[in-house]
Amino acid sequence: MKPHRIQKHLLLYSALIVSLGWTITIALVSVINTTSYYDIAEKLALNEAQVSVKKDLAYRTWVSSHGGVYVPTTEKTPPNPYLSNIDNRDVSIVGKSFTLMNPAYTLSQMMKDYTDLYGIQAKITSTNLLNPNNAPDNWELEALKQIEKTQQPFYEISHITGKGDYLRYMNPLVTAQSCLKCHAHQGYQVGDIRGGVAVSVPLKEHYNLAFTQSGYLILSLFIIWLLGQWLIYWGYNKLKIDTEKRIEMYEQYLYSLVDIIEQRDSYTAGHTRRVALYSIMIAKKMGYNETQMETLYRAAMLHDIGKISTPDAILLKPGKLSELEFSLIQQHVSSSYEILSSLETFKELAEIVRHHHERYDGKGYPQGLSGDQIPVIAYILALADAFDAMTTSRIYKGRRAVTEALEEVRENSGKQFHPEVAKAAQEALKEVVIDPSIQQKPKTPLEEARFSYFYKDQLTQTYNLDYLDFILARKSDETQHYHCAYGVYLHNTSGFNKEHGWNRGNKLIQEFAQELSQKFPSSLIFRLFGDDFIVLNQEHLEFPAPESFKSLSNTVVNLSYRHIDLHGKELSAEELEGLL
Repeated sequence: MKPHRIQKHLLLYSALIVSLGWTITIALVSVINTTSYYDIAEKLALNEAQVSVKKDLAYRTWVSSHGGVYVPTTEKTPPNPYLSNIDNRDVSIVGKSFTLMNPAYTLSQMMKDYTDLYGIQAKITSTNLLNPNNAPDNWELEALKQIEKTQQPFYEISHITGKGDYLRYMNPLVTAQSCLKCHAHQGYQVGDIRGGVAVSVPLKEHYNLAFTQSGYLILSLFIIWLLGQWLIYWGYNKLKIDTEKRIEMYEQYLYSLVDIIEQRDSYTAGHTRRVALYSIMIAKKMGYNETQMETLYRAAMLHDIGKISTPDAILLKPGKLSELEFSLIQQHVSSSYEILSSLETFKELAEIVRHHHERYDGKGYPQGLSGDQIPVIAYILALADAFDAMTTSRIYKGRRAVTEALEEVRENSGKQFHPEVAKAAQEALKEVVIDPSIQQKPKTPLEEARFSYFYKDQLTQTYNLDYLDFILARKSDETQHYHCAYGVYLHNTSGFNKEHGWNRGNKLIQEFAQELSQKFPSSLIFRLFGDDFIVLNQEHLEFPAPESFKSLSNTVVNLSYRHIDLHGKELSAEELEGLL
């Protein structure tokens, strides 16, 4: 199966969210700063308008303080018709003609030149005009109303048809004593607002400058954005590698625990892999996708990890478990859940493993859940686990054929098994071929040693009576191969013990058992009681002469034996003992 991908998907989504957040942040910074540049452009235009007005008013004040100025009469500076009521408006000095220019007139002249030179439009205007040429336009009329109310400057961005956007500024003109020379007849008094100085600053150049500056800013921010994206990618890639290593490390750690269990119990080793395989076969038949099957496979590989805490005396017991032993081994489900749920990466697997011994009818364990309370994927694992148990041999139980196992699955559909899972299993598992070599009997010296813990006599290392009972109780073909039985009895061992002591007596029995095993190397030898043995052979073998046992030479101990032909007989251990 492919490596676990849930954590990597979460990491990718997180990286995409961070990248999106970074992009939005840079975009907002760009918009805010670009907007601020245009705000700055407008503020600069306002400042320029204010400076222009201050300059104009300073000039006007200077002219007013001198009662006006005389300038040569020219085409550009003709006599002011609105000052005709002043007696000395026009004078001749040294043969040259001069005309009086009042503050407003000189200011208008200067404003015209300033407009021609710099494009900044300015004029003096009022609602009570002395000069009709200074009549206000619509914006200026509204601005005059505003300054009349507030007696404060007024400005806003306004579009002038055919010219573009301007910052338009109106500064109030307050009537001074010097103003009454020309405007007293209009009814003004000192302190009255008699009009305003209007200035219109073109925004095009300021906007162009703002656009250039914002372009540099956006370019800088784009470079910063690229750097940030690279850092996000670098961080994501590093975290991805670290996450993969961590997941791999966790999986190796858990699989190592599984290996430990497998080394303890060779049956469990094959069982784990077979259950994983059967689970995938059923899930594929049910239309599960690759990600779901990957999760199921990993859960199946780890479903018995809790057996690490199960004592050997129960885990490795080849026979049927007592009620107490069964309740103890049931705890491996909770142990598996606790181990897996303690690791964030395996919490999803923990929930599946937790339910793999539950039943559809609620009679399972550990929680006794039923129906839809259990995830369907856990039902798949439960069926695969049961199917493998049915089709593999154990000491106390022969294996069933695949067809027999599937028939039992069908019969228990809606009881032990989820109906849909049971239906899918009928098709998915019908072609399964079971390896007949899968069994619980020991195959290696290590397994033999562990096996002996339950079925070997500790003194002689021959088999004990429990194993004889299992061998004779099984109805498989394997048990029918033993057709010849000998009961072997040692006599007067009590006399030998009295003469030489119990330790020497035990050693004698050990030596005799070893010699009996040497004489019947292909037979099963059982020690029934203190000094009685049974030998099972697949074919009839002649028993050697009693005097040939060197271990009994020169002792008070002697032996006798009795033969039973097992052809056609199905005997229990107790019945065989009675015959022998």
